[in-house]
Amino acid sequence: MSGIGVEAGAQAARSRALAVLRVRGRALAVALLPAGTEVILLTGASTGRLVGPEWDAARWVVGVLAVLVLLAAAGIAVVVARARPAMSPTVPVPEGSAPDLYGMVRDLADRLDVPAPSAIALTPDCDSWLEDRAHSAHGPPPRPAPDEIAGPGRRRTPVAPVLVIGSPFLWWMRVGELRAVLAPVIAGTGPSAHPDIAAARRFVRGLDAAVAVASTGGRRPLTRGVCAALGWVARLLLRGCREHATQMERGVAAAAAERAQAVDYGLRIVAQEQVGLAYAGWDRLLTRVALPAWRMGRWPSRLDAGVVAALTELSRRDRLAEGFASRLGERPACDLLEEPGAVDEAASLLAARLFHGGPAESGPDWAPVDWQAYPEEVVDRTWRAEAARLHRVLDTLGVRPSPDPRTPDPGGPTLARVLDHLTATAEDGGWGAMDADAGTGAGAAGPGAAGSPAATGVVACGASGAGGNGAGADVGAVATGASGSPSRPDQAAPGAQGTVAAGASGAGTDGAGPEATGAPAPSASASGTDGVGTGPTDAPAAGPAASGAAGTAPGATGAPTPSPSASGTGPSDSQADDADGPAPTDAPADVPADAPAGPSTDLPAADSAPAAREPGPQLPFGEEEDPTTERSAALAAGLSAELAREEAAGVDASAAGRRSPVSAQWDEFACGLPLFPLQPQRTARELLADHVTAMVCCAAVDTAGAVPALDWLDGPSLLLGGERAADLAPKVLTLIEEGDPGPLRDWLAAFGIRPEKPVRLV
Repeated sequence: MSGIGVEAGAQAARSRALAVLRVRGRALAVALLPAGTEVILLTGASTGRLVGPEWDAARWVVGVLAVLVLLAAAGIAVVVARARPAMSPTVPVPEGSAPDLYGMVRDLADRLDVPAPSAIALTPDCDSWLEDRAHSAHGPPPRPAPDEIAGPGRRRTPVAPVLVIGSPFLWWMRVGELRAVLAPVIAGTGPSAHPDIAAARRFVRGLDAAVAVASTGGRRPLTRGVCAALGWVARLLLRGCREHATQMERGVAAAAAERAQAVDYGLRIVAQEQVGLAYAGWDRLLTRVALPAWRMGRWPSRLDAGVVAALTELSRRDRLAEGFASRLGERPACDLLEEPGAVDEAASLLAARLFHGGPAESGPDWAPVDWQAYPEEVVDRTWRAEAARLHRVLDTLGVRPSPDPRTPDPGGPTLARVLDHLTATAEDGGWGAMDADAGTGAGAAGPGAAGSPAATGVVACGASGAGGNGAGADVGAVATGASGSPSRPDQAAPGAQGTVAAGASGAGTDGAGPEATGAPAPSASASGTDGVGTGPTDAPAAGPAASGAAGTAPGATGAPTPSPSASGTGPSDSQADDADGPAPTDAPADVPADAPAGPSTDLPAADSAPAAREPGPQLPFGEEEDPTTERSAALAAGLSAELAREEAAGVDASAAGRRSPVSAQWDEFACGLPLFPLQPQRTARELLADHVTAMVCCAAVDTAGAVPALDWLDGPSLLLGGERAADLAPKVLTLIEEGDPGPLRDWLAAFGIRPEKPVRLV
């Protein structure tokens, strides 16, 4: 193995490091320039060459300027040298708790002919790197071994950096794979030991820390002015050395990769596949399994062991991953730790702190949970807490309990109360009016016909116009609050134009729509903002009128084509239930069979069609209106407000508690937690769907003997008869988006779940 000066990558890194140090030298020269000028002026006065009142005034001005610049430069230099550089939050691993791991790392460093890392730490992430923690603010560095060769005047080698290892690697990888993955990382200690590279890194980290100090708020006006000047100088120097620092790190990485080629190169190719697999399993475990527990005030204490279970489950389900499970017979890398359970618990708590912002220590409201207790402690409690919140919001909205006299406890929390409230009635302009019109026959105008109540915003795929299967598809998204008012051309939704539901024909909402032959139909869960509802009709539709009223669908032929349902060959009830956005089969109990469908269904004239093209309010780019009914939107807004109040109360209670030394260390730089949020905030519609699903699961557990369970890849799940219920989500979305409880009621009846019986809440 060649030395550092011979390797091309190390030479490039050293040249870039010298460029960074030259930036530092130029800054020092600028700071000393006024002082040097003052020295020249004073020397000229002592020799009698620069005398006179003008030179005396110049000496006073330059002298004062030199003193001010030197004081400012000294202050900036002190801040850069003393400011604490950023340090990654990790779990330290002392040598006494992992002697085998330290031994493997030192043996690998000897084979690579580089200095061994000074310490080892773990991070709850799928990554590994070297981190310099030689700054005095990070604590005293480990004492190096005595060097008899180096004399007192020799410059000693800088302290080696700390090796940070991703904790999922230790549990999923085998010992040989971990050794192969860590070889290029450990090889980076060689270039890092060079004095020029170490000095350049210290300078860049100091500038970065100085910028952080200058950005800290809450200071007095005078102090803010000084910090602003400090930040301006630090940012100017960072811009000057940014490119050189980037190329220096690339050179260090190239040199490390060159050194590591001689150690386990073939095994490293196989180990890189495990890196990607571990990353996928870790991300799935955090977002699907750990996040629901964190929201309930529980943190899983064995996340790294859960990665192994999740990836093993993946290998069982996916034939492509069958080969990965055979590796489990080899020795795992976590055996290199003396107490892997304690290390896993510490890494799990740190993961909850980083990705969710939980407390730094356990407490009554922040307790660890084992995987065996996860279904009862997390899944069941989550469902019942969300069901209780749902009924509290219903009470706030003034929704009466279920009026069913067969209910054992009429005032108790029941699923029937939720279903009855979310069911769209004729007055709401939703599914109730649709079902009332559907019985008039195949020749009746569909619910999207002009003059019918405003649609709720979901386009049905292959909607039929016969019998009780629904007369047609609704118009695309209508603004919240528009339900219940007659649909007019000037009330058309801004996105309700251009796409016709596949397989449906007839009269549109704002005009006669031609048969769509080329436009795909969105599913029931889509936003539906670009759909144009159609219904069966006996009269041919005029193409120009349709184009002016509701927009011409792509691929429209201009000639009406009878739909299968118009001829009496529409899909059966069971087929309609299997389709996306199933249509209702029975009218709700509170809607009379002869309920009026709304105002007159006369189609608008062709000369009034341009009024439908008036632009409405535009949404921001990439955002769409939630395709929900008026009742669903009101309930979702109430849930969002209630959840926001609960989260604010929890944050206030946590801030009022006693701050431990660990919490004080986290809050030193006033960094916002979580540092790495896993998911964006749930929308109001997603919150409503989660709460309705939780209510359904509570009813299934209390009335049908269902069991809460943990799925390693999908998180909380419901077991009905020993099998996972995976088809519940689309039926809940149909209820929320269309106000149609039919598919959900059929699903409840199929599994013997009684929605009229009260459920147990938290």
